[in-house]
Amino acid sequence: MEKGHISVQTENIFPIIKKFLYSDHEIFLRELVSNAVDATKKIKGLAQLGEYQGELGDLTIQVKIDKDAKTLSITDHGIGMTAEEVKKYINQIAFSSANEFIEKFKEVDDAKSIIGHFGLGFYSAFMVAHTVEILTQSHQNEPAVKWTCDGSTEFTLENIEKPERGTTIILHINEESEEFLEEGRISGLLKKYCRFLPIPIQFGEQFLSEEAKNEGKTPEPNIINITEPLWTKSPANLTDEDYLSFYRELYPMANDPLFWIHLNVDYPFNLTGVLYFPPLNKSYEVQKDKIQLYSNQVFVTNNVEEIVPEYLTLLHGVIDSPDIPLNVSRSYLQADGNVKKINQHISKKVSDKLAEIFKNDRNSFEEKWADISIFVKYGMLSDDKFYDRSKNFCLLKSSTDKLFTIDEYKEFIKDNQTDKNDSLIILYTHSVQEQHAYIKKANERTYDVLVMDSIIDNHFVQLLESKFEKTQFKRVDADTLDKLIEKDTTYESVLTQEQQDALKQIFENQISKDTTTIEIKNLSPDDAPVTITRNEFMRRMQEMSKMGGGGQMMMFGDMPERINMVINTNHPISQKILNAEDIDKNKIVKQLTDLALLSQGMLKGAALTDFVERSVEIVTQ
Repeated sequence: MEKGHISVQTENIFPIIKKFLYSDHEIFLRELVSNAVDATKKIKGLAQLGEYQGELGDLTIQVKIDKDAKTLSITDHGIGMTAEEVKKYINQIAFSSANEFIEKFKEVDDAKSIIGHFGLGFYSAFMVAHTVEILTQSHQNEPAVKWTCDGSTEFTLENIEKPERGTTIILHINEESEEFLEEGRISGLLKKYCRFLPIPIQFGEQFLSEEAKNEGKTPEPNIINITEPLWTKSPANLTDEDYLSFYRELYPMANDPLFWIHLNVDYPFNLTGVLYFPPLNKSYEVQKDKIQLYSNQVFVTNNVEEIVPEYLTLLHGVIDSPDIPLNVSRSYLQADGNVKKINQHISKKVSDKLAEIFKNDRNSFEEKWADISIFVKYGMLSDDKFYDRSKNFCLLKSSTDKLFTIDEYKEFIKDNQTDKNDSLIILYTHSVQEQHAYIKKANERTYDVLVMDSIIDNHFVQLLESKFEKTQFKRVDADTLDKLIEKDTTYESVLTQEQQDALKQIFENQISKDTTTIEIKNLSPDDAPVTITRNEFMRRMQEMSKMGGGGQMMMFGDMPERINMVINTNHPISQKILNAEDIDKNKIVKQLTDLALLSQGMLKGAALTDFVERSVEIVTQ
């Protein structure tokens, strides 16, 4: 048996690193500036330990463009490198100097926050440059050196004169990447990726007005980042205005948030950040991807669904954690136990905050409910633990605009909306405007109606039914309503049985029996002459099918919906139909049927056009 080692040739791996390591070429700027920040934090750490006795001086990192030379340079005044360190850290791909530094200087305050964990970030430069130069002067008493590489596996290394400690990376931009010689492009990338890095970063100079120039003022360096962003500070030292100002910095065009949560965890993982609750109302799709993920103040992504529960991606804000595992290019999250723990912790912090607001200031909570209800319900649907923590502050809105907790509402209606089997009947509407007539009818019978009009309320109703024993949810236009709640006043019909049968036959002659069931009822003369009700189960299945579903739900979406038509024998128009000529009979029946369909929003297309034309004809007769 022969044993050996698999050989990987650098000639093969280098082009892969240059072209495919990063999903987006613009990432090179983040990687190079992050390396400069690392080098600067290292020199500060050495000074803290007394390992470096010299002056730190100005530690600002400078990013410069030279359009004539077609170069982009990043300069730091950090730890620098000797010739041997260049050979070790640059020529040996994937040897991370950051890891070695952390191991060597464990007690340095900044050591654990060194950004570069992989040793590959430098090579992202070759995605946009045909040649890269490194000019570096070590903090040690060693000659400065210049390293040059044209993207092949060959390099040159020579001694140079360099008066200042630190490193300059010069990128000779290739023809395909000349967009990175535009100030606007670089400014945008620095703002995107480096906006909150802990070392000042200069790009260009501050703009001066003509008036300022005439006054003899000179431009100052333009620092593009905030080195101590709000989430790195203690909540005890921050005011409401501080949080609002930071939110406006993140989202200049957005309305102010409702409230926020400051995250600050150091065990069993490190996590800081601020999550804001924006006004959401009834829509959430357009609000996603507003949480920014950072690792040691370096922007990583705004796609945080692995770290934040999906229902909380509706929030805005910042999360920063060095313990979030990233792939080698820092572009994507990797599966890891810490991710799940962070996910669960954030969910708990959100529900705890909501519970606190509800307990301490219910009036304020109720004022915000319309804006936060969507993700509370979404969370309760998605996560059983979130449901258990949220059920005591989740509010239900009555059509009278009063808000109840779930338990409060069940107590409120139990004496009036219980059927003969002691099951609680909860009525709800998906639209107060569209179902006003049905709500009015229910209110006249002293029944309350819940408003369940968000895009996820069909699913939320299903959830509540599964959690409550002996409780049924019925939309206010459900066809089983009168059967379930047997407290309606009974009326004697003004029509004989023979007349009732005749009335039913007249309607059946005009209505398709394949889609409609006709029922004769003796209701109040004040009730509508014809009412359309819908099968609760079938309607739910069809509506959820429209929202997207597989298997049986999609099957329900393809099936024609059967409706129930109730004819009120005691309405005066019933007698008029019986006495009318045949041609008038049919016209009245058709008009009443269309009116009932219209009240349900079920009259459309050609049928709606015919109804309008017929209505005009009736009015002008």
